[in-house]
Amino acid sequence: MDPTVLLIGVFAVFIPALILPGPDFVAVVRSSMTRGTAAGLWTTLGVSIGLGMYATLSMLGLSAVLTEFQWLAWAVRVLGGAYLVYLGVRLVLAKPETIEIDGEERRNGPHPLLFGFLVTLTNPKAIVLFASVFATSVTTSTPGWLMALMVCIVVASSLAWYSFVSLCMSSAPVIRCFGRMRHWIERAAGVCFVAIGGKIIADSRSPITV
Repeated sequence: MDPTVLLIGVFAVFIPALILPGPDFVAVVRSSMTRGTAAGLWTTLGVSIGLGMYATLSMLGLSAVLTEFQWLAWAVRVLGGAYLVYLGVRLVLAKPETIEIDGEERRNGPHPLLFGFLVTLTNPKAIVLFASVFATSVTTSTPGWLMALMVCIVVASSLAWYSFVSLCMSSAPVIRCFGRMRHWIERAAGVCFVAIGGKIIADSRSPITV
């Protein structure tokens, strides 16, 4: 697959998923609101490290496995694509929800960097995202430089987005305004998930080149 097409396909799913308010988003906002902007930026770094780790493990792990088990590559593609379609339909049909941010002062607990890393590490959506999107996009012929570039883009995108969240979206009025946009972001992400998931399933019928 052409590297440009691969990058566009993968990050057409990853970027909307990154922007969607979820555990990582709430962690950064909570750190910023309760412990200050510096803490929010440390949390951003922790989240980005966690996402980069998941991206690396998913691609390197699958790349090694695909060398020996072609049937597993087909199964991962079909199951990953099916999950994306399922998730996309759920997002499109989801009812609007509000984002609840607890503004209570919380200065105790782990360092913000560790806090952000642990939130991402225990986020099941992150695990499934990288397993179903990044892993299914990697074949045995995918060059190492392209996989490294994908990891770098994951980390850079996360740093840019969550730094913006920490610096510019720490006030309650802005958070409420963003919360009103959440439903439309979910719908846009849902459409992307369905489209990419359908393409993954369609491509799975073609022979996997080594």
